[in-house]
Amino acid sequence: MATFVFYAVEIINKLISAYMLAIVVYALMSWFPNSYGTAIGRFLARIVEPFERLFNFATIGMISLAPLVALAVLTFVQYGVTYVGNLLIGFFY
Repeated sequence: MATFVFYAVEIINKLISAYMLAIVVYALMSWFPNSYGTAIGRFLARIVEPFERLFNFATIGMISLAPLVALAVLTFVQYGVTYVGNLLIGFFY
């Protein structure tokens, strides 16, 4: 059972890391003109925008800090998943 918990935590952490990479790529696409109109830009917009909209309050003038806040939240979630996984693994041993 502990092995299952270990692999589940690893898979969840990898998925969170992949989503964090998608957020970074989506944020960097703002530097390139018309990059949001490409197929990759539309795909990333569909998966990143709903989560980033939760943090639209984080702006300084014209600069949106929503990607940074989203990355910080996902980092805390990742730490939490790892912590709970370690607790469960310790419980089974």
